[in-house]
Amino acid sequence: MAKVGWLFKDSHDTRVTTTTDVIIKRMPILFVSHDSDDGMWQFHSGEDVNMDDAMLVSLKEIVDYDATVTKLANLPLGWIAWRDRLHASWSMKEILPVNL
Repeated sequence: MAKVGWLFKDSHDTRVTTTTDVIIKRMPILFVSHDSDDGMWQFHSGEDVNMDDAMLVSLKEIVDYDATVTKLANLPLGWIAWRDRLHASWSMKEILPVNL
C-alpha cells in the first residue's frame, strides 16, 4: 500500500542503486536512471559511476536525502534525468536500446 503523500509508484522500501559519493560523501544527486530491463532506479552524483562504490539503499533513504528527486517520480522506464547542480531543473530523455 502506498504511503500517504508518497509520489513514487514504487514502495518506499524499494531497493535502489547509488554510490558512496551520495550516501557517505553527501554529494548531490545529479543523474537518475529508471532502467527498462528490471525497473531499477539509480541515483548518482554524475554519469560516470565507479561500480566499486555501488550501494543498495531504500528509495525512502534517497528521498529523505534529496526530496527534489520526487520531481522524477513518474520518470518512465528506460529514461534518464540529469542536472548540472543541486536545485537546478531536471532534463530528461529516453535511452534507446542498443542493437548489436
